[in-house]
Amino acid sequence: MECVLELRGVSKHYPSHHAVNGVSLNLARGEFFSLLGPSGCGKTTTLRLVAGFEEPTHGEIRLNGSSIQHLKPYQRNVSTVFQNYALFPHLTVRDNVEFGLRRRAGNHIGDRVRDVIDLVQLAGKESRRPAQLSGGERQRVALARSLVLEPDVLLLDEPLSALDPNLRKQVRAELKAIQRRVGITFLFVTHDQEEALSLSDRLGVMNKGHLEQIGTPEEIYLQPSTRFVASFLGAVNWIGDVGVRPEAMRIAREPSRNGHRSRPATIVHSTFLGNCVHVDTRLSDGEPAVVEISRLGEAFAPGEAVHLWWEPADELRFE
Repeated sequence: MECVLELRGVSKHYPSHHAVNGVSLNLARGEFFSLLGPSGCGKTTTLRLVAGFEEPTHGEIRLNGSSIQHLKPYQRNVSTVFQNYALFPHLTVRDNVEFGLRRRAGNHIGDRVRDVIDLVQLAGKESRRPAQLSGGERQRVALARSLVLEPDVLLLDEPLSALDPNLRKQVRAELKAIQRRVGITFLFVTHDQEEALSLSDRLGVMNKGHLEQIGTPEEIYLQPSTRFVASFLGAVNWIGDVGVRPEAMRIAREPSRNGHRSRPATIVHSTFLGNCVHVDTRLSDGEPAVVEISRLGEAFAPGEAVHLWWEPADELRFE
């Protein structure tokens, strides 16, 4: 696929710390790519380097094959949706959306603004100001203001973090649908694993300024390349040097004799989570292990002796 954005060995060093170290990645045109990692891992700094708000200490950033790391933000055909949306409170929805277009000559500004307002489902609310909108609607105004510029890459810095959990899921689905319709490359920064897995065509997991792994959501979750990636993408039971995710484990009252891996354990307690039950157990060596089972299955009592088993194919192993 055609590469629209490329980072080649990009680093950003400050006197007190190295925020980004040797990051290299390629984004295909029309791709939804997420940078995932904990606070302070360098993902937002990487986004700011692409946007032009920071200049790399080392490395090169290429947009459509041309180096852009020395260009001012307004000279790059990228646009940013900020975490706090950065809307102008005194301007209407329409005025906020068309603000970035005002220095561009053209006779079709009105048509483009109307089209993008329709796209983000804000038709009929063009005359409202940000204070008259819900959190989800303000997020859509910020998105529309960036989309109307038709950037090669749209940068999104934790854009859903200010929304309550239920609204986040709704807006997440809308965001994915909009990206598919407009076909613009999205570079999305988040610390939320579920968000990255559900939205991304591919994602990169960052840790301490380094990109630890790049891949599809399935590859990253099922075939993590490091213990950090495995643990950051979801719960893992560490049994010796092997990792097994809770949903891949089973509980039985008798040892498994079908070539499965098996360990004796004791039930500690169970937690009902609606769609499933998390059973906390303790292995014979004293280590804890959590097993996710169906709420429709059999129940296990605290103190009960059981056996945990799993398929060898579900083991996560690292060199």
